[in-house]
Amino acid sequence: MKKLRLLGTLLIFSGFIYQGKAQDVKLPTFISDSLNRYIERGMANWKIPGLSVAIVKDGKVVLAKGYGVTSIKNGQPVDENTLFMIGSNTKAFTATALAMLQESGKMNLSDKVKKWMPEFRLRDSLASNDIMVCDLLSHRLGFETFQGDFTYWGSNLTRAEVIQKMALIQAPHHFRTQWGYCNAAFLTAGELIPRITQRQWEEVIRDSIIAPLQMNRTTILSYEVKKMSNVAIPYSVINQELLELPFANLDNLAPAGSIVSSSKDMTRWLTAQLNNGEIDGTRVIPAKALQAIRKPYSIVAVDPRNKKTTHFYLYGLGLLINDYKEKMVYSHTGGVDGFLSSLMFMPEEKLGIVVLTNNDQNTFYQDLANEIRDAFMGLPYKGYSDISLETFTENKKIAEASIDSLQNRAKQGAKPALPLNSFTGKYSNEVYGDIFTTIEKETLLITFSHHPNLVAKLTYLDNNRFLCTYSNPTLGIVEMPFTVSKGKVEGLTLRVNDFVESTPYEFRKN
Repeated sequence: MKKLRLLGTLLIFSGFIYQGKAQDVKLPTFISDSLNRYIERGMANWKIPGLSVAIVKDGKVVLAKGYGVTSIKNGQPVDENTLFMIGSNTKAFTATALAMLQESGKMNLSDKVKKWMPEFRLRDSLASNDIMVCDLLSHRLGFETFQGDFTYWGSNLTRAEVIQKMALIQAPHHFRTQWGYCNAAFLTAGELIPRITQRQWEEVIRDSIIAPLQMNRTTILSYEVKKMSNVAIPYSVINQELLELPFANLDNLAPAGSIVSSSKDMTRWLTAQLNNGEIDGTRVIPAKALQAIRKPYSIVAVDPRNKKTTHFYLYGLGLLINDYKEKMVYSHTGGVDGFLSSLMFMPEEKLGIVVLTNNDQNTFYQDLANEIRDAFMGLPYKGYSDISLETFTENKKIAEASIDSLQNRAKQGAKPALPLNSFTGKYSNEVYGDIFTTIEKETLLITFSHHPNLVAKLTYLDNNRFLCTYSNPTLGIVEMPFTVSKGKVEGLTLRVNDFVESTPYEFRKN
């Protein structure tokens, strides 16, 4: 409770509403009169330490503000220059860079991946031969959403090793029949850039997009954030308390999610998106490249019912596409350990919005963007945050009750029928690789070959099932069953939190 009281006293805002040319834009009453109170209340309700928001309207930056603090320890105010990890909002940069290469005549988005990366493989040989660059950028490989992410996320695997492991994944759907969000596919697309240009992905992103747009605070690789000042610290809510997390190192998945930026810098990106690639009178991105990433490739969801404000969700190249009140919306969200971000733009409204937060347990980042969108469209206030918080709180209670039940069973002190050392040893999974179980102080522990800093503590439940508590709290507390046959341990089933990956991993004991 001490941390939460501190957060309440520090929930101040800094930053500014731009003046000068921006004063020509008439701001909705919600923005001019109610936004501060709405954000302060939402941050308190959602336990968000820091938030930064910016709005582009009619070619002008009309708002860029920071709220709260970068860290509940030091109390440094967030401003429009504070850096946040933007996660999957990186994807549109990767797609744009490839679309720019297409416009320069160096490649085509319909090129077969094997043209540039002959060694690329998927488990389905037909898909391996037919997959195009645009398939990688539109999540239509046939994988489940996040399938393989536990193996890759925060691991010691190189980019090349991640791409190689894609060939081991059993896709549950046929190629191009289902949309399934795939970070490794975007990594693969980004790693085509060195094959095409003889320059690294990060160099091309910096020199063709970041530097020309004068996004001067933006860093491209996540490890660079440690060298920067005015950086938001990542947090999560664990056991109803804010917990500081380590910065995630995503450089092995960099084209899918490693960029770190500020709301002010992201207005440069939004301005270019809304102005056909021009900014400050200079064309930075070809208009046709922006049109290319907005072309729909995948169906995410369709709702044909009447009186719906949104009838379809499609996916372009690094962008979600939907209709809203008869206007097109292009958007994406980003989630990294301790950070959530939302970006959306509506060319017909000449409106762009970015929201950055440093708590990965909230939907306020999206609710705020939606409320701002509605205000500029002249729509009535909806109270999205209150609605979301009610649902989120109820779901959280259900999840916590399930964990409490497991923990209470573990406290009963049941003993396995087999000696504890029967469960020790090396276990292997085709996709992940190896994990190792050992005993330390009469407790069974798991260590991971590709996550050297990760440990899982196992507490016996019953029927050869253990309660698994990961040292990284974002992976969760889950039930882990072992397979036993004729008195011999043969394997185990490993799961993590669904928002990391919902696909279970079957490990066989060596």
